Amino acid sequence: MIQSARTDGRANDELRPCIIEPDALAFAEGSALISCGRTKVLCAASVQDGVPRFLEGTDRGWLTAEYSMLPRATLTRSPREVSRGHPSGRTQEISRLIGRSLRAAVSLSEIGAVTIIIDCDVLQADGGTRTASITGGYVAVALALRRLFPESYRDLLTPVAAVSVGVVGGMPMLDLDYSEDSSADADVNVVRNARGEYIEVQSTAERVGFDREALGRLLDLADAGIERLLRIQEGSLASR
Repeated sequence: MIQSARTDGRANDELRPCIIEPDALAFAEGSALISCGRTKVLCAASVQDGVPRFLEGTDRGWLTAEYSMLPRATLTRSPREVSRGHPSGRTQEISRLIGRSLRAAVSLSEIGAVTIIIDCDVLQADGGTRTASITGGYVAVALALRRLFPESYRDLLTPVAAVSVGVVGGMPMLDLDYSEDSSADADVNVVRNARGEYIEVQSTAERVGFDREALGRLLDLADAGIERLLRIQEGSLASR
Protein backbone atom coordinates (compact mmCIF):
# COMPACT_ATOMS: atom_id res chain seq x y z
CA MET A 1 0.00 0.00 0.00
CA ILE A 2 0.98 3.61 -0.56
CA GLN A 3 1.33 5.00 2.96
CA SER A 4 0.37 8.47 4.18
CA ALA A 5 -0.84 10.46 7.14
CA ARG A 6 -4.44 10.98 6.05
CA THR A 7 -6.81 12.41 8.63
CA ASP A 8 -8.75 9.14 8.91
CA GLY A 9 -5.66 6.94 8.94
CA ARG A 10 -6.21 5.36 5.52
CA ALA A 11 -3.41 4.49 3.14
CA ASN A 12 -3.32 6.67 0.01
CA ASP A 13 -4.64 3.78 -2.11
CA GLU A 14 -7.43 2.78 0.30
CA LEU A 15 -11.16 3.37 -0.13
CA ARG A 16 -13.25 4.71 2.70
CA PRO A 17 -15.47 2.01 4.24
CA CYS A 18 -18.23 1.49 1.64
CA ILE A 19 -21.56 -0.17 2.41
CA ILE A 20 -24.45 -0.47 -0.04
CA GLU A 21 -27.81 -1.38 1.52
CA PRO A 22 -30.18 -2.65 -1.20
CA ASP A 23 -33.96 -2.12 -1.08
CA ALA A 24 -33.63 0.80 1.32
CA LEU A 25 -37.08 2.09 0.28
CA ALA A 26 -40.30 0.09 0.37
CA PHE A 27 -42.03 1.45 -2.71
CA ALA A 28 -39.39 2.21 -5.35
CA GLU A 29 -38.81 -0.40 -8.07
CA GLY A 30 -35.16 -0.35 -7.03
CA SER A 31 -33.32 1.48 -4.26
CA ALA A 32 -30.03 1.54 -2.37
CA LEU A 33 -28.48 3.49 0.47
CA ILE A 34 -24.76 3.89 -0.09
CA SER A 35 -22.32 5.01 2.59
CA CYS A 36 -18.76 5.95 1.65
CA GLY A 37 -17.16 7.01 4.89
CA ARG A 38 -19.38 9.81 6.19
CA THR A 39 -20.96 10.45 2.79
CA LYS A 40 -24.43 8.91 2.54
CA VAL A 41 -26.66 8.95 -0.55
CA LEU A 42 -30.13 7.45 -0.94
CA CYS A 43 -30.68 6.25 -4.53
CA ALA A 44 -34.09 5.29 -5.93
CA ALA A 45 -34.98 3.96 -9.37
CA SER A 46 -38.52 4.55 -10.64
CA VAL A 47 -39.83 3.01 -13.86
CA GLN A 48 -42.50 4.86 -15.84
CA ASP A 49 -44.22 4.04 -19.11
CA GLY A 50 -43.28 6.28 -22.03
CA VAL A 51 -40.12 7.99 -23.25
CA PRO A 52 -39.10 11.52 -24.24
CA ARG A 53 -40.53 12.75 -27.52
CA PHE A 54 -37.28 12.25 -29.42
CA LEU A 55 -37.50 8.50 -28.70
CA GLU A 56 -41.16 7.96 -29.44
CA GLY A 57 -41.77 5.19 -31.96
CA THR A 58 -38.29 3.69 -31.55
CA ASP A 59 -39.22 1.08 -28.89
CA ARG A 60 -36.09 2.24 -27.08
CA GLY A 61 -36.00 3.07 -23.38
CA TRP A 62 -34.49 6.03 -21.58
CA LEU A 63 -32.78 6.74 -18.28
CA THR A 64 -32.42 10.09 -16.56
CA ALA A 65 -31.30 11.25 -13.12
CA GLU A 66 -32.04 13.91 -10.54
CA TYR A 67 -29.57 14.81 -7.79
CA SER A 68 -30.21 16.87 -4.70
CA MET A 69 -28.72 17.55 -1.29
CA LEU A 70 -30.64 17.83 1.96
CA PRO A 71 -30.32 21.19 3.73
CA ARG A 72 -28.25 19.78 6.61
CA ALA A 73 -26.17 17.34 4.60
CA THR A 74 -23.25 19.70 5.28
CA LEU A 75 -21.80 21.56 8.26
CA THR A 76 -24.06 24.56 7.70
CA ARG A 77 -27.62 24.57 6.39
CA SER A 78 -28.13 25.20 2.67
CA PRO A 79 -31.59 26.36 1.53
CA ARG A 80 -33.61 23.87 -0.49
CA GLU A 81 -33.16 24.64 -4.16
CA VAL A 82 -36.92 24.53 -4.67
CA SER A 83 -37.09 27.73 -2.59
CA ARG A 84 -34.96 29.44 -5.25
CA GLY A 85 -37.22 28.20 -8.02
CA HIS A 86 -34.57 26.28 -9.95
CA PRO A 87 -31.65 23.90 -9.39
CA SER A 88 -28.14 25.30 -9.24
CA GLY A 89 -25.67 24.84 -12.07
CA ARG A 90 -23.76 22.33 -9.91
CA THR A 91 -26.88 20.28 -9.28
CA GLN A 92 -27.75 20.20 -12.98
CA GLU A 93 -24.20 19.21 -13.94
CA ILE A 94 -24.12 16.35 -11.42
CA SER A 95 -27.59 15.14 -12.46
CA ARG A 96 -26.45 14.96 -16.08
CA LEU A 97 -23.27 13.10 -15.10
CA ILE A 98 -25.24 10.49 -13.18
CA GLY A 99 -27.66 10.09 -16.08
CA ARG A 100 -24.89 9.68 -18.65
CA SER A 101 -23.03 7.21 -16.46
CA LEU A 102 -26.02 4.97 -15.76
CA ARG A 103 -27.31 5.07 -19.33
CA ALA A 104 -23.99 3.44 -20.20
CA ALA A 105 -24.88 0.62 -17.79
CA VAL A 106 -28.22 -0.33 -19.40
CA SER A 107 -29.07 -1.83 -22.80
CA LEU A 108 -31.75 0.78 -23.46
CA SER A 109 -32.65 -0.77 -26.80
CA GLU A 110 -33.80 -3.92 -24.99
CA ILE A 111 -36.07 -2.58 -22.23
CA GLY A 112 -38.94 -1.23 -24.33
CA ALA A 113 -40.53 2.20 -24.23
CA VAL A 114 -40.05 2.96 -20.54
CA THR A 115 -38.15 5.64 -18.67
CA ILE A 116 -36.03 4.87 -15.62
CA ILE A 117 -35.63 7.87 -13.30
CA ILE A 118 -32.82 7.76 -10.76
CA ASP A 119 -33.25 10.05 -7.74
CA CYS A 120 -30.06 10.56 -5.74
CA ASP A 121 -30.58 12.42 -2.46
CA VAL A 122 -27.49 13.26 -0.43
CA LEU A 123 -28.26 12.70 3.24
CA GLN A 124 -24.75 13.58 4.41
CA ALA A 125 -21.89 15.02 2.39
CA ASP A 126 -18.19 14.50 3.11
CA GLY A 127 -16.81 14.47 -0.41
CA GLY A 128 -17.50 12.17 -3.35
CA THR A 129 -21.27 12.63 -3.47
CA ARG A 130 -21.43 12.39 -7.27
CA THR A 131 -19.33 9.23 -7.44
CA ALA A 132 -21.29 7.63 -4.59
CA SER A 133 -24.52 8.51 -6.43
CA ILE A 134 -23.32 6.66 -9.53
CA THR A 135 -22.08 3.62 -7.61
CA GLY A 136 -25.23 3.34 -5.49
CA GLY A 137 -27.47 4.33 -8.38
CA TYR A 138 -26.27 1.34 -10.38
CA VAL A 139 -27.49 -1.02 -7.65
CA ALA A 140 -30.89 0.70 -7.61
CA VAL A 141 -31.15 0.36 -11.42
CA ALA A 142 -30.10 -3.31 -11.31
CA LEU A 143 -32.75 -4.09 -8.70
CA ALA A 144 -35.43 -2.34 -10.76
CA LEU A 145 -34.50 -4.27 -13.90
CA ARG A 146 -34.37 -7.53 -11.96
CA ARG A 147 -38.00 -6.97 -11.00
CA LEU A 148 -38.98 -6.07 -14.56
CA PHE A 149 -36.97 -8.79 -16.30
CA PRO A 150 -36.30 -11.51 -13.69
CA GLU A 151 -34.98 -14.02 -16.24
CA SER A 152 -32.82 -11.78 -18.39
CA TYR A 153 -31.87 -8.71 -16.38
CA ARG A 154 -28.17 -9.64 -16.27
CA ASP A 155 -28.04 -9.47 -20.06
CA LEU A 156 -29.34 -5.89 -19.91
CA LEU A 157 -26.62 -4.56 -17.61
CA THR A 158 -22.93 -3.71 -17.64
CA PRO A 159 -21.87 -2.80 -14.08
CA VAL A 160 -20.66 0.79 -13.66
CA ALA A 161 -18.99 2.42 -10.64
CA ALA A 162 -17.20 5.68 -9.94
CA VAL A 163 -14.59 7.06 -7.57
CA SER A 164 -12.57 10.21 -7.02
CA VAL A 165 -8.78 10.44 -7.03
CA GLY A 166 -6.56 13.43 -6.57
CA VAL A 167 -3.20 14.89 -5.69
CA VAL A 168 -3.02 16.21 -2.13
CA GLY A 169 0.22 17.57 -0.76
CA GLY A 170 2.01 16.20 -3.81
CA MET A 171 0.72 12.65 -3.20
CA PRO A 172 -1.83 10.72 -5.31
CA MET A 173 -4.80 9.64 -3.20
CA LEU A 174 -7.89 7.50 -3.71
CA ASP A 175 -11.44 8.39 -2.64
CA LEU A 176 -11.01 11.92 -1.31
CA ASP A 177 -13.08 13.13 1.62
CA TYR A 178 -14.12 16.78 1.83
CA SER A 179 -11.02 18.00 3.67
CA GLU A 180 -8.77 16.37 1.05
CA ASP A 181 -10.86 17.47 -1.91
CA SER A 182 -10.94 21.08 -0.74
CA SER A 183 -7.14 21.23 -0.51
CA ALA A 184 -6.26 19.07 -3.54
CA ASP A 185 -3.83 20.20 -6.21
CA ALA A 186 -5.70 18.01 -8.69
CA ASP A 187 -9.12 16.41 -8.50
CA VAL A 188 -10.31 13.66 -10.88
CA ASN A 189 -13.68 11.87 -10.92
CA VAL A 190 -13.56 8.59 -12.82
CA VAL A 191 -16.54 6.57 -14.07
CA ARG A 192 -15.77 3.12 -15.49
CA ASN A 193 -17.56 -0.10 -16.32
CA ALA A 194 -16.73 -3.71 -15.51
CA ARG A 195 -15.19 -4.19 -18.98
CA GLY A 196 -12.51 -1.64 -18.13
CA GLU A 197 -14.01 1.06 -20.39
CA TYR A 198 -14.08 4.65 -19.16
CA ILE A 199 -17.47 6.35 -19.27
CA GLU A 200 -16.26 9.72 -18.05
CA VAL A 201 -13.10 11.28 -16.63
CA GLN A 202 -13.51 14.72 -15.09
CA SER A 203 -10.11 16.16 -14.24
CA THR A 204 -9.27 19.56 -12.78
CA ALA A 205 -5.97 21.09 -11.73
CA GLU A 206 -6.61 23.47 -8.85
CA ARG A 207 -3.18 25.01 -8.31
CA VAL A 208 -0.64 23.45 -10.65
CA GLY A 209 -1.07 21.43 -13.82
CA PHE A 210 -0.27 17.74 -14.14
CA ASP A 211 1.26 15.82 -17.00
CA ARG A 212 0.08 12.66 -18.77
CA GLU A 213 2.24 10.43 -16.58
CA ALA A 214 0.63 11.85 -13.42
CA LEU A 215 -2.83 11.38 -14.93
CA GLY A 216 -1.94 7.78 -15.72
CA ARG A 217 -0.98 7.15 -12.09
CA LEU A 218 -4.28 8.62 -10.94
CA LEU A 219 -6.23 6.46 -13.39
CA ASP A 220 -4.39 3.36 -12.16
CA LEU A 221 -5.38 4.29 -8.62
CA ALA A 222 -9.00 4.84 -9.70
CA ASP A 223 -9.07 1.51 -11.57
CA ALA A 224 -8.07 -0.38 -8.44
CA GLY A 225 -10.69 1.43 -6.39
CA ILE A 226 -13.43 0.83 -8.96
CA GLU A 227 -12.63 -2.89 -9.04
CA ARG A 228 -13.28 -2.99 -5.29
CA LEU A 229 -16.51 -1.01 -5.67
CA LEU A 230 -17.73 -3.39 -8.38
CA ARG A 231 -17.25 -6.27 -5.96
CA ILE A 232 -19.18 -4.39 -3.27
CA GLN A 233 -22.01 -3.78 -5.74
CA GLU A 234 -22.05 -7.47 -6.66
CA GLY A 235 -22.17 -8.49 -3.00
CA SER A 236 -25.00 -6.08 -2.32
CA LEU A 237 -27.07 -7.46 -5.20
CA ALA A 238 -26.30 -11.06 -4.20
CA SER A 239 -27.68 -10.36 -0.72
CA ARG A 240 -31.09 -9.83 -2.36
